Amino acid sequence: MTSQAADSPAVPNFDRVPRHVAIIMDGNGRWAKNRKLPRIEGHRQGTKSVEAAIKAARELGVEYLTLYAFSVENWNRPALEVKSLMLLLMESLKRYAEELSENQIALKAIGRLDDLPENVREQIKITEQKTARNAKMTLLLALSYGGRVELVEGVRKLALMVKSGKLQPEQIDETLIANSLYTTGIPDPDLLIRTSGEMRLSNFLPWQTIYTELYVTPTLWPDFGREDFFAAVSEYNKRERRFGGV
Repeated sequence: MTSQAADSPAVPNFDRVPRHVAIIMDGNGRWAKNRKLPRIEGHRQGTKSVEAAIKAARELGVEYLTLYAFSVENWNRPALEVKSLMLLLMESLKRYAEELSENQIALKAIGRLDDLPENVREQIKITEQKTARNAKMTLLLALSYGGRVELVEGVRKLALMVKSGKLQPEQIDETLIANSLYTTGIPDPDLLIRTSGEMRLSNFLPWQTIYTELYVTPTLWPDFGREDFFAAVSEYNKRERRFGGV
């Protein structure tokens, strides 16, 4: 992330750069299976694609990049895989903390963070604090995240406010609901990238993506690189965004 290799293609000059890009990073397991490798090797290779996506987003001037790193459903995977993923997350948070600061990138984790192991939560807190003042880009990691869970928790917050008399039911509007979510204060994604060719959102940002442009590529996440990110933004530039208008 710190420098561009001499043989790297130049950064494209787009008419429109999405302010917020979200990515469903899918295909690590299939990548490993195709190579007869353990699944964790697919996840490990996927961290290189994370670095490439962060670099590409930073080069283009994207303000927010949200990565779907671990869903609430992922806890149902084999215990050994989950443990390995948590260790890999710890390694990545420690390794990239300095690089994030060098590139003026702030880290923010969203999701049911209390579900995570204590040492992972502590490392997230350390990295968030170290990068809090960085202002060029915000990297959001969706961890133990589920879109429906997020909405349920948001509704409960509003219900408690109504119960306590601080809020009347008729005062509840889209703004209040949005402000009750994990992503309060963050603009909705302009572009959602999904790798591996699957045509679904998989419980990712259902409220925030109602007018998001979708880009699905058959490329498996460990094979997704800087040029693939640029290709997604290039396609985004071909879209006409009407938000329900004419």
